Amino acid sequence: MHDPNCLFCKIIAGQIPSKKVYEDEEIFAFHDIHPWAPVHFLMVPKLHIPSMAQVTPEHAGLLGRMLALAPRLALEQGCNPYPEGGYRLVVNTGLEGGQEIHHLHMHVIGGPRPWLKG
Repeated sequence: MHDPNCLFCKIIAGQIPSKKVYEDEEIFAFHDIHPWAPVHFLMVPKLHIPSMAQVTPEHAGLLGRMLALAPRLALEQGCNPYPEGGYRLVVNTGLEGGQEIHHLHMHVIGGPRPWLKG
């Protein structure tokens, strides 16, 4: 499913340029346009899911693949290895949860501190 009015669907389709980090048949990752840290990219499913609130058991495999891929991409993008290094995974859900784009996405944020922002 694709939403023609969704910013992230347009990025996935190549209608809006992005700095791609990774792509496969189900997942697209790209650098955040307003990074909070030295490493800050987004991982999005190609399937248009508005938020975590719409996730169902049928999405478990997709979300598991996203979580399993995040450590590799974080290291490739410059995060230092665990345990001294690391990164943060953030999924904002709904307006009160800070979600701005209504297409499920996971922020991968890391790199040397001080980049603390909340």
